[in-house]
Amino acid sequence: MKALLAFARAVDRVNELIGKVFAWAILAAILVSAGNAIIRKAFNMSSNAWLELQWYLFGAAFLLAAAYTLKQNEHIRVDIVYGMWSRRTQHWIDLFGHVFFLMPFVLLMIYYFWPYFLLSYRNGETSSSAGGLLIWPAKSLLLIGFVMLALQGVSEIIKKIGVIRGLIPDPVPFVSAHEAAELEGSATAEDLRP
Repeated sequence: MKALLAFARAVDRVNELIGKVFAWAILAAILVSAGNAIIRKAFNMSSNAWLELQWYLFGAAFLLAAAYTLKQNEHIRVDIVYGMWSRRTQHWIDLFGHVFFLMPFVLLMIYYFWPYFLLSYRNGETSSSAGGLLIWPAKSLLLIGFVMLALQGVSEIIKKIGVIRGLIPDPVPFVSAHEAAELEGSATAEDLRP
């Protein structure tokens, strides 16, 4: 189990780095979008390549940060139902969801995106828009995003088993939205006191 936990920590570090780096792609997409709009209005010029670049940047941020979001335990769930259970039961629910829902989905996506990307790469697929960009790099982002999400899913499964067996502490204790709001309110009240 020690080797598996070491693997999980390595995957966590890689996805944390990727998530933090590609979060900046949102800013880059905003700058490209703003620059494109300014050039179009000021100089009556436009470029499909710039428009597609902003889509690529946004897609990269979304796809490559998905694994980071899972690692941070920020994915969507129904907290009202989830919060009713003990933390141990929540770990079992997470483990069940990762094994029977997340992993089959991401593995299926990898299975379908590999030939989708490969065909595009081999054909040198480009945009059908005049002056557009290559398409295969965007398709590679789909594949890479799901591979990283699959690796993070394996990491989460390993960590859940480790927590359930008492081998490691809970890496991300669950705090319901209500509890988070109460904690934030208390902290703000403390900050405002003279």
